[in-house]
Amino acid sequence: MSTSEQIFLEFSARKLRQLLSRIHTCLEKLDEPQIWLRAADNSNSIGNLCLHLSGNVRQWILHGIGRQPDLRQRDAEFAARGGATKAELWQLLSGTVQDAVTVREQLPPDHLPETVRPQNYEVSTLEAVYHVVEHFAEHTGQILYATKALEGMKGANDEQT
Repeated sequence: MSTSEQIFLEFSARKLRQLLSRIHTCLEKLDEPQIWLRAADNSNSIGNLCLHLSGNVRQWILHGIGRQPDLRQRDAEFAARGGATKAELWQLLSGTVQDAVTVREQLPPDHLPETVRPQNYEVSTLEAVYHVVEHFAEHTGQILYATKALEGMKGANDEQT
């Protein structure tokens, strides 16, 4: 019999994998320059969002729950203007999500009420997992939106030639 805690943890892992798959589809549709294209100087590229998602998952799950060292350089996630190929971004993000799922699989459900301290917040383990899934979903939506816009621009440019 599954407990509510087990259902929550299993759903969270499935949801992260589903969202990761959607990001992969987007990355496959775009070329390298499109991955790093910004609508404005103060906006983020898809590449920035991939770095940011990896950093967030690593900090909240791997560090906060898994007790691994916190190596995140959050400002660098947004400052990057390139430097990683889409294959490298995919490898980083998918590896981070897999590591987070592994931490989740090793987490006994009765540890969900325990307090963790990611990114200078004091939250329950359940809240940390929920935050990561919610945050991942929000930025996946941005990546989907940006990909559709970039595909539309490519189609419009093709028609003009």
